[in-house]
Amino acid sequence: MEVLINATLLTMLAVVTVAIVLQRHLFGVVVLTTIYSFLMASVLIVLDAVDVAMTEASVGAGISTVILLATLHLISTTEMRSFRTKVLPLVVAIGTGALLVWGTLALPPFGTADAIIHKHVGPRYLSDTIKETGVPNAVTSVLADYRGYDTLGETTVIFTAGIGVMLLLRGMRRRGRTEEGGDGQ
Repeated sequence: MEVLINATLLTMLAVVTVAIVLQRHLFGVVVLTTIYSFLMASVLIVLDAVDVAMTEASVGAGISTVILLATLHLISTTEMRSFRTKVLPLVVAIGTGALLVWGTLALPPFGTADAIIHKHVGPRYLSDTIKETGVPNAVTSVLADYRGYDTLGETTVIFTAGIGVMLLLRGMRRRGRTEEGGDGQ
């Protein structure tokens, strides 16, 4: 049953991806990327990565949608046709994808219990997490206690990026008002 759910969700992700690529109206692209984020969060829930799914739903579908809609308010909502050739970006994308696939060939198969990563600190986290942190959820203890500075750094980067986007949008809005109203005379 889980395989059927995964196959259905991944098929829906592929369909939405193709729809995003073919869409020319930017509002439609924003709506489709929001749907994509919710589908991706669903895939992560099926894979038992609930914490990552919550992050994907809140950042990918929530905050990103708000920022993209605010941006659409400031710009034209229809994508202009490109007059440049699309061969170079296609070659770069295919090359990057090929390098990523080639890089994963040396990895152990997905879900293998005897992989190296599962023999290092994972057993210690699972056996000592309640004793060392007092938190019964191993994922929470790893994110909040064992890797707290890393999590704080990631949160700081996301917060800084959000503030930067808000400042850029605010600057665009001010420039639009001064161009429309002149110098105030």
